Amino acid sequence: MFLFVGLGNPGPRYALTRHNVGFLFVDEMIKLGLRKTIQKRIYEAYLLEGEEKVYVAKPLTFMNLSGVAVRMMLKDLNFSDGDTLVLVYDDVWIPLGRIRIRESGSDGGHNGLKSVISEIGTK
Repeated sequence: MFLFVGLGNPGPRYALTRHNVGFLFVDEMIKLGLRKTIQKRIYEAYLLEGEEKVYVAKPLTFMNLSGVAVRMMLKDLNFSDGDTLVLVYDDVWIPLGRIRIRESGSDGGHNGLKSVISEIGTK
């Protein structure tokens, strides 16, 4: 299983801001034909069915509490060691329009990432 979590802030005030790049990523993935599978007060998740389950999700908490929603998603989806979690978020140190992919690391001062690391207990 793959779980892509786009970090952002809920509400129209933040909708098209750089800080919501994770939500924008999830919105584009949904256009590929994903269907909503889970909606809880704290997150919503969509499933793309194929040979392997691929979920994309948005925490419905504010960025600084993203980890609470991610922890709940991992539990509800029966996430295991063989599964892959990918977080999509903005990074002020990377120029707009560029991406960086890394397997692990510190939060780099990003409060959403800091929350996820704290809640799930791993970098």
